[in-house]
Amino acid sequence: MSELRKDPVTGRWVIISTERGRRPSDFSMEKAKSRGGFCPLCPGNEDKTPPEILAFRQEGTPPNKTGWRLRVVPNKFPALRVEGDLNREGLGLYDKMNGIGAHEVIIETPSHEETFSNLSAKTFEEVLWAFRDRMVDLKKDIRLRYAMIFKNHGEAAGATLEHSHSQLIALPIVPHLVVEEMAGAKDYYNYKERCIYCDIIRQEIRQGERVILENSEFVVLAPFASFSPFESWILPKRHNSFFEESQVHEIQSLAAIFSETLKRLEKALNFPPYNFTLHTTPFNEKRLEYYHWHFEIIPKLTKFAGFEWGSGFFINPTPPEEAAQFLRELGTSGEER
Repeated sequence: MSELRKDPVTGRWVIISTERGRRPSDFSMEKAKSRGGFCPLCPGNEDKTPPEILAFRQEGTPPNKTGWRLRVVPNKFPALRVEGDLNREGLGLYDKMNGIGAHEVIIETPSHEETFSNLSAKTFEEVLWAFRDRMVDLKKDIRLRYAMIFKNHGEAAGATLEHSHSQLIALPIVPHLVVEEMAGAKDYYNYKERCIYCDIIRQEIRQGERVILENSEFVVLAPFASFSPFESWILPKRHNSFFEESQVHEIQSLAAIFSETLKRLEKALNFPPYNFTLHTTPFNEKRLEYYHWHFEIIPKLTKFAGFEWGSGFFINPTPPEEAAQFLRELGTSGEER
């Protein structure tokens, strides 16, 4: 079983995952060779994945068979497992616990050739509903405190399968980065009695120079202190600390602006690898006036080297104002701001 271990200096937790170490590709510097075009995520290969947890499928089709539009299955090589007890333990000054959690794969489309940005509006919405439904379900497990939804698109971004999919990892602890975000947001709220994200949204819309896209419900920004070129954030205009509490019209609006953002990034950067992550409030919190859920999209355009890892400083060669202007003026489907 995997273990969660805590760094006693920084307070940051890491997953020591023995099971994922079984994958030969984990330590290979060469591109994995195709096995005759076989894809375990394609229709007809449902028996090659663990049994589905959730599926949107044609009426009357049985589970774990063809006829699905979207499937959610446990990761075959999970970083964390649902089964077992946490067994928190101290080893002198060190702390550890069993690798309990959930690691799921959201197979976004049955089509092997379709990319996330090219999904139909309805399919894109269904992916977002799957994110929401899985978070609502996992929230019932009192051992779990946070769910991270993310996507690795392209080999350079960490994807090991070409078929379009995203992932969810639910954790028994809150990630250190989220703790830092929430602490900073809370400090601002205690000083000004306003949500910092709401203030950012208001100021950026008023100034306009770092706004990429905007619709009635959401705004897409190049953050002021972007650590990576063409980094983009998608934020709801309505204050909401929990993604899973989004309303139907917001999911529809999010799907439209999310898809358009990815299309512009692909057009501008010649279909780059990218990661996106969902930042939302931990399970065990109540609604927070100071925190605001959002998606962060990071195209993989630069490599972090010794200075970045050793100092925590990141060198971004593209000012966010220039990136935002380029994406704003580019357009792909006539949906100009």
